[in-house]
Amino acid sequence: MLLIYTQKVTTRFTYVFKHMLFRILGLDIAFTSVLEEFVGHNGPKMSYGKQSLANELFVQEFGLLSQQGIEDITIQVKNWETVPAFFATSEKSAIPFDVFSAAFYLLSRYEEYLPHVRDAKGRFPASESIAFQNEFLELPVIDIWAYKIGKLLTETFPAITIPKKKVIIHNLLHVQRPFLYNQKGMFRSVMGYANDLSKLKFKEVFKRTQVLLGLRKDPYDTFTWVVNIVKRSTSKMTAFFLLGENEMYQDSLNTHRKAFRQLVKYVGDYKEIGLLYSGSSLEKFEILRKEKKRMEQITNRTLVSSKQANFFLDLPENYRNLIELEIAKDFTMAYHDTPGFRAGTCTPFLFYDLDFEIKTPLLLHPIAVTTTALTSLPDHEIEKKVHQLLAQTKLVNGTFSMVFRNEDFMGEDENIIWRTLFSEILQQYE
Repeated sequence: MLLIYTQKVTTRFTYVFKHMLFRILGLDIAFTSVLEEFVGHNGPKMSYGKQSLANELFVQEFGLLSQQGIEDITIQVKNWETVPAFFATSEKSAIPFDVFSAAFYLLSRYEEYLPHVRDAKGRFPASESIAFQNEFLELPVIDIWAYKIGKLLTETFPAITIPKKKVIIHNLLHVQRPFLYNQKGMFRSVMGYANDLSKLKFKEVFKRTQVLLGLRKDPYDTFTWVVNIVKRSTSKMTAFFLLGENEMYQDSLNTHRKAFRQLVKYVGDYKEIGLLYSGSSLEKFEILRKEKKRMEQITNRTLVSSKQANFFLDLPENYRNLIELEIAKDFTMAYHDTPGFRAGTCTPFLFYDLDFEIKTPLLLHPIAVTTTALTSLPDHEIEKKVHQLLAQTKLVNGTFSMVFRNEDFMGEDENIIWRTLFSEILQQYE
């Protein structure tokens, strides 16, 4: 057991030390603020404070973990050997940066509570983040820092061993529009015809007619192909279905229809089903409650996982609503248009409510990349980028998640890269 001493054991302190040393490294740790207990401990030990004590690994604190509330902080990013880090300390410290404070800053999404520019949909954009501005967004820096600390610990205390872990692949299927033409109802179908005819899209009119007459399969209905892939795979997958209204009226469908319920159950027979909660549910808690209840009625299971349909996060309100509904896991921690690790980690972590200064039971799963963030790249660059993110995740034995949409797997040539990534690379990667 590694005993860690600090003058005052705060909620911030235990939160970030547990994430880095227990969740990432798998070490057995304990905390104390009793000096006599720490000095008398004969096993491996670490102190975190202003100055070292004796015979321990000493990490000098920056001060963020003993503070409360939110204030603007000046941050200078430098390199710890070859890895970006911030909150520099003195030469007395075994580590030249207080990476525990830095990790808390990233995990708590501290910067998203501060004044910032929002995008057109009100989201916190990647360009506003310290990681993007300092070019380390595509590095799971918290996990890298943790393993560097682990190396220092094993060198200082040979009795310590870091348990071996394997990289986890957890694919995510984003089902916002399960059908392009089917199950829309008469009014939306007429609107679709009128829209296509007004733009002289006669090919689309022909395809829509064939689908509605049952002469061909709906282009977005790629679920049989998906299920056939995941049935023979050991990789995890969660499929998120939207029950609320789409942003565009003509893209919505009646999710009370039997065909939609059967589709959800069909996919749910093989992999986990999550709720893709709508924009309306962000504004009204009762709508979110109803969406959760409906999904549970369809699947006959307790809803465990959620994801916001447009990657919108209004912290901490959105996550408090999920906690109140006893949803265990959320998969919104990503930038919809930029690859990288939004919270600086590739290991699932608990949401910390900065307003209340509490660690919550909601587990946040970081997402490395979405297909929409890569669509502007040529296929070889897409594959290269995914391999780079995978490689970074593998180096620290983390969890790699990529968001695919059901329409990504349509038969067109431009979708070959997505089918290859989903069916070959991300199913068999070890």
